[in-house]
Amino acid sequence: VQLVESGGGLVQPGGSLRVSCTASGSIFSINAMGWYRQAPGKQRELVAVIRSGGSTNYADSVKGRFTISRDNALNTVYLQMDSLKPEDTAVYYCHANMRTAAWDRGYDYWGQGTQVTVSS
Repeated sequence: VQLVESGGGLVQPGGSLRVSCTASGSIFSINAMGWYRQAPGKQRELVAVIRSGGSTNYADSVKGRFTISRDNALNTVYLQMDSLKPEDTAVYYCHANMRTAAWDRGYDYWGQGTQVTVSS
């Protein structure tokens, strides 16, 4: 089972960017998918999460600017980032809690990370 991210890059302040993450492998079900980020010298922090039922949570710092969505048929989660600020610069990591079998209680998986840089 693996998570593969795409869509990071360089964007000017006020701009938009969308990152995506697709889960592949022997997947029975996906409980929750989300995005974390880690800036240099800082701890990794939760950005947004979306659960199997569709409920979402966002970090206060991104509320109203970022939108998380999910395509269950494609095992893919998206993070639409609008009104980007320099302080959003970080490596963004995809996270998923997935079950590989019916008796599996669910385990955490991480992507390799994608760099998002907001700078003029």
